[in-house]
Amino acid sequence: MIIFKYLFITILVLYILRIIFRLVFPLVLRNLFSKVQQQAENQSRGQQRRSEGDISIDYVPPRAKGGRTDKLGDFVDYEELK
Repeated sequence: MIIFKYLFITILVLYILRIIFRLVFPLVLRNLFSKVQQQAENQSRGQQRRSEGDISIDYVPPRAKGGRTDKLGDFVDYEELK
């Protein structure tokens, strides 16, 4: 008897979750897609405001630090002796 009661409650809960999912999921997706669309429109508007020929630099890579050759020492030529 306990098994039937467990199965009945499980099936009932799954059925209720299925109904809720069918009602709520489209609303969540619609809201998500509208936000993405608004962000894309805002981004495209920002690009249209710049006049032709303008240059914008978003990232400047750091410059490599130049080594100082005077601290490296003296270079000595050598010959191999056999």
